[in-house]
Amino acid sequence: MKILLINVCLRTDVDKILFPVGLGYIASAISRTRHELDIIDMDARRMSYAELEAEMRRKEFDAVGLGCIVTGYKIVKTIAKISKSINPAAWVIAGNSVASSIPEILLTRTDVDIAVLGEGDRTIIALLDTLDKKGDLSEVAGICYYQGGTPQTTALRPPIKNIDDIPRLNWNLFDMDRYLDKSKEYVSEPYPLAREDIRAFAVNTARGCAFDCTFCYHVFKGQAYRVRSTENILAEIRELQETYGVNYINFWDELTLFSTRQTENLIAGIEKAGLEFFWTASCRGNLFGHKDAALLKRMKSAGCVGLGYSLESANPGILKQMNKKMAPRDFIKQKQALDAAGIVTWTSLVIGYPEETEETLNETFTLCYENNIYPSAGYLLPQPGTPVYRYALKHGYIADEEKYLLDMGDRQDLRINLTGLSQARLEACVSSHLKKIRNKLNLEISDAQLLKSGKYRAARTGSSQE
Repeated sequence: MKILLINVCLRTDVDKILFPVGLGYIASAISRTRHELDIIDMDARRMSYAELEAEMRRKEFDAVGLGCIVTGYKIVKTIAKISKSINPAAWVIAGNSVASSIPEILLTRTDVDIAVLGEGDRTIIALLDTLDKKGDLSEVAGICYYQGGTPQTTALRPPIKNIDDIPRLNWNLFDMDRYLDKSKEYVSEPYPLAREDIRAFAVNTARGCAFDCTFCYHVFKGQAYRVRSTENILAEIRELQETYGVNYINFWDELTLFSTRQTENLIAGIEKAGLEFFWTASCRGNLFGHKDAALLKRMKSAGCVGLGYSLESANPGILKQMNKKMAPRDFIKQKQALDAAGIVTWTSLVIGYPEETEETLNETFTLCYENNIYPSAGYLLPQPGTPVYRYALKHGYIADEEKYLLDMGDRQDLRINLTGLSQARLEACVSSHLKKIRNKLNLEISDAQLLKSGKYRAARTGSSQE
């Protein structure tokens, strides 16, 4: 069977491309079978829909596979329509959260034929084998398909228990020169070496998250948090270094560091292996404190440049509604400990829970101001599959689900206001607080870029934004 995978471009106006790790695992799995694989990388090549259609017309395919996060619903709908216009008989298969969170909408309102639910490594192979043999789709676990006038969901596919068993990515299926050349764009200042010498790459260390925030959705939602062994992670990094000269790793996970014991194992592994590379990762917002000074010093020596972790809100009531297992005082202790160790921090906020007021906003931004944090701030964007989305539906904030999905975009744009504040007042409060922090930290961010600030130099403050 001939399968054409398309790596969609979610943000055409941003000069950044990151290796598509999720699609990379799917492509790698297919490449190890008898099925014929072809890939069109819209993101790396910044292709227009017209260019995509022209290239697709030059190819032969029995199925098209694509996917992205749910905010890209409009993109998936457009490409599915193009695919059917070229080859009406081809199966259109979608994955990632756009498939897992809204499978019925996807199948009834677009030209997508099959939605792959959750982890797709093994599902895609079983699905292609079944389609090739014209078998019974009901026997393929982990999919949703349209039959008899209604969407049919098959049994859940058990997750891969030991993700060390997943074979290494076949990076050469993609234009690695292009990705490595553009990799600097995903590295924030301060740079640990000359910018022109940076060769960065993304590595997954885990699948899922140990927590269950009410605003967050990902394809591993409801599944156990699974991590790779330190040895398995470092073997991949060694191969990336030997093959491509990679010297900077972005650990690209929902959550990379979840306990001090796991962190110690990773650091000890790096030290023992003798590998030298710089790295960033995500961690719990309350993982480290002053008691961990020695460990943080070792992390810095082992190449750690910075850690991303979320405050989201400094109001205890809102944190409870978010199901965040963290107290603001513990967040502050971690920030102080990381500052002392010389480790940069990246922090995000989610603004706009129904309980949000001018007073709660003041709590959150005052914490950022007092601790020299310019946060990655964004408005609450209800995502299908989350309690927040169900709340928005129940209370009439979303009247037409597909219209909402078609209008979804970045969280820096306020699209639904669940608070008691007017939209103008909410946006004005956020802008005022961000200006105050910007001025204190003397950052080169214009008023128009307060939310969409990109990257800026932050070596003086020990805090950075991307």
